[in-house]
Amino acid sequence: MTDHTGSDTIAAIATANGRGGIGVVRLSGPQALAIGAALSGRRLRPRYASHVIFRDDRREIIDDGIVLAFPAPHSYTGEDVVELQAHGNPVLLAWLLRCCLQAGARSARPGEFTERAYRNGRLDLAQAEAVADLIAAGSEAAARAARRALDGVFSRRVTALQAALTALRVHVEAAIDFPEEEIDFLADAELMRRLDAVIAEHDALLLDAARGRRLRDGLHVAIVGAPNAGKSSLLNALAGFERAIVTAQAGTTRDVLREAIVVDGVELTLADTAGLRASVDAIEREGVRRARAEWQAADLVLAVVDGSAPVPASLIAELAEAKAVWWLYNKADLVPDDRRLPVAELAAPDGLWISVRDGSGLDELRRRLHVAAGGAGAGAGAGDFSARARHVEALRRVGEQLRQAAIRLRIDRAGELAAEELRLAQRALDEITGVVDSDALLGAIFAGFCIGK
Repeated sequence: MTDHTGSDTIAAIATANGRGGIGVVRLSGPQALAIGAALSGRRLRPRYASHVIFRDDRREIIDDGIVLAFPAPHSYTGEDVVELQAHGNPVLLAWLLRCCLQAGARSARPGEFTERAYRNGRLDLAQAEAVADLIAAGSEAAARAARRALDGVFSRRVTALQAALTALRVHVEAAIDFPEEEIDFLADAELMRRLDAVIAEHDALLLDAARGRRLRDGLHVAIVGAPNAGKSSLLNALAGFERAIVTAQAGTTRDVLREAIVVDGVELTLADTAGLRASVDAIEREGVRRARAEWQAADLVLAVVDGSAPVPASLIAELAEAKAVWWLYNKADLVPDDRRLPVAELAAPDGLWISVRDGSGLDELRRRLHVAAGGAGAGAGAGDFSARARHVEALRRVGEQLRQAAIRLRIDRAGELAAEELRLAQRALDEITGVVDSDALLGAIFAGFCIGK
């Protein structure tokens, strides 16, 4: 076999489905076609599947399989790409990969194929991240959302917002550059109307991105309450099996128990916590401390209380700083409708009566959790896309800067300051798609990919 140089050509086992399945060794770079031709013993036809015999440099047969060639720029990475499909035996795939490396390729870093696709303009950064999200999707909803992000749904909305921001900056900066004009461009009602429209467009995008983040990461739900309120029983009921130990003895749960569940195709993580109460027991006190840390980090708190008694004021005060709290009045099977506490005595009038004993109210709770986690009913539809925490944070900064720009224009009449806020908003949007990037950001993103992607 010819000894090819060109360390810019990378190779990796892209997929390996185990013995008896199909495995792929993927090559990308200037020597990919030559290495693929040498291993398969024939000239490669673009985008044509050829059945070949793979041989090493001593002409010994490695395996028979399929070779596919995708010349640049019409390939995943935008470079010459070759896929060597063989039987899924890890030994054979490792042999094929070793031959590629001996021929001049080098082992790909995690995510390097997708990183090259990004650097070569085949994908923007949000689409590149969607590749990893699609691979890691833990539910059908998450997979569909990641697919839409990969198809550019999220990126197109960011680009549209960028275009609207650019038009606003042109208007504002023209007013700054030509102050001698008799017309006060900053007082133009049309300018403020357009700014309000951009803010509304941004707010809708932020809402959808936050839902996309929940679809990707799963909703983090902490179950809290006093001892023996039914927290562990609720976890078991939602999980569908006996995940937590349930006894009549208060304080049975000492540590945080987490369980990932899928509700109608949407993933969420439930965390059962120790009962919130004062205790002299050192282990129980540590459990309460961990319970507080859990609900403080959660997206949603399910506060389980005994529906036959008033909600403890101490628990209401305890959860005052939670991001979102749903009050669940348990033991509904023991409290007839006409004896349930009046709304004035409940922690929240829109709380839900449930019974983990007979299951009443649990279907409605699952429906609400499905919606909260980003499923249908939350405005979800064909336009949903996956998003990451960094995207949501960038969009939140955009919102702050847009609102500051509105103040500068409406109240301060300070065009220069408004223009700077709009510039910062555009820069934050650029971070999402990778128009503005940094080696540290790219390193952190692609390091989380699997080898071969």
